[in-house]
Amino acid sequence: MTELPALSGKVALVTGASRGIGYGVAEALVARGDRVVITGRGEDALKEAVEQLGADRAVYVAGKAHDEAHQAVAVERAMEAFGRVDYLVNNAGTNPVFGPLADLDLNVARKVFETNVISALGFAQKTWHAWQKDNGGAIVNIASVAGIAPSPFIAAYGVSKAAMINLTQQMAHEFAPKVRVNAIAPAVVKTKFAQALYEGREAEAAASYPLGRLGVPSDIGGAAAFLTSDQSDWVTGQTLVVDGGIFLNAGVG
Repeated sequence: MTELPALSGKVALVTGASRGIGYGVAEALVARGDRVVITGRGEDALKEAVEQLGADRAVYVAGKAHDEAHQAVAVERAMEAFGRVDYLVNNAGTNPVFGPLADLDLNVARKVFETNVISALGFAQKTWHAWQKDNGGAIVNIASVAGIAPSPFIAAYGVSKAAMINLTQQMAHEFAPKVRVNAIAPAVVKTKFAQALYEGREAEAAASYPLGRLGVPSDIGGAAAFLTSDQSDWVTGQTLVVDGGIFLNAGVG
């Protein structure tokens, strides 16, 4: 890792950050001088991520995002380790099922909402009460273009991300003026999570994107860095679409 900049004094909690988009976000924040607390289910992967980010800049808490006890421990760890938690990036998510809504197991639907929506609200509540209510900050929710338009075969995931976009608006209204709340809606990003959408056919999948490629985690990391910076100080309740231009193809046969 290259030499890190001086500490900014700011601290972020990034969920689902042992790899993929979450790690890309954590990496972008550390690169500008923030310290981070990262969460995820796999302790070994989290340890490796902390080593890469820098043990003086990052700590981890292993657990399941929808577990309220885990949420509380993660926020407590941020306060104990760094004394503050200015930014929350809700990235933890799941998509355990592919198929039409007509055949969707409702227990699976509940799991998707627990992880993708309810956990984001839980982390936001705990971060709000621990620090942001009195000191301000920003929240970024990682949504998806699947929450903006129908996405065949990942409908449950898309509906949950639509709920997250509305959650973003609700929290932006309620948490103002202390805390800004925005969302990012990526298209397909090259991660293990999204592998089934492009594995073995990346060139074909990328061909429909006007910018000619799929996303990478740093694309979303840069967007999150912007939405947690002073440059976005008058931006709240918005969903930033980061999609390589794929929505430009809407309506084109």
